[in-house]
Amino acid sequence: MILTLSAWWGLAAAIGAALAYAILALAAPRLGAAGTRGVLFVAWLLHALALAEGLVGSPPRFGFAPALSMTVWLVLSVYAVESRLFPQLKARWALAGLGSAAVLMALVFPGTGYPRIASPWLPLHWALGIASYGLFAAAVVHGWLMNRSERSIRLAAQPDSGVPLLTLERLTFRFVQAGFVLLTATLLVGWLFAETLYGPVRAGQWSHKTVFSVLAWITFAGLLAGRARLGWRGRQAVGVLYLGSGLLLLGYAGSRFVLEVILKRA
Repeated sequence: MILTLSAWWGLAAAIGAALAYAILALAAPRLGAAGTRGVLFVAWLLHALALAEGLVGSPPRFGFAPALSMTVWLVLSVYAVESRLFPQLKARWALAGLGSAAVLMALVFPGTGYPRIASPWLPLHWALGIASYGLFAAAVVHGWLMNRSERSIRLAAQPDSGVPLLTLERLTFRFVQAGFVLLTATLLVGWLFAETLYGPVRAGQWSHKTVFSVLAWITFAGLLAGRARLGWRGRQAVGVLYLGSGLLLLGYAGSRFVLEVILKRA
């Protein structure tokens, strides 16, 4: 199970990405702005190569750990863009540590091999689902920064994030809205093409993945409605965001973790 990447370059890229992220997490204050951006780019690129090796290897592999690793990579992609727009954004060390952990987890649990893709809709279903994971994860990061800034303001201190509170709030809900659209599309593809994706026997079944994903969709719909109609803001809104994201995490990653690690089933 451990370190079973099918190509040497995939293993080298994964180890290099984990090391680069670790360096960034531990030594970012001493690297300077230019050095930090350079190390982050190297880590991001190596991470992408490691993910690509798993998806295009022989056979392609996917599972809970690669899904989480790809989610973290998407969050770091968002951060790389945002740090250009908001140079004062301060979440580099935490995201770098998360990136290192995600890459190492995908090395230990590389996922299930798929020698034959049963339906052309399956890659689309995966792509939409992982993209929604990434957007909601970005929303969670911004919600966490928003809570920290609000706490600092209450204590009459300088906000830790370096970005105005209202800006963080707008960014958080933009990610929630975009993630909700992609999650809706993911569920629609899964519902419309269930028989093609999973076969006639499993098409009508409500699996744990489906139940948790639908519960997450309802939670996010309630969050957006509550913000629009009732003016939910601050810690109340972030708490609902955390709840929905936790349900979504249980939907695919949690279900696959139980199958792959606890039950030892492909």
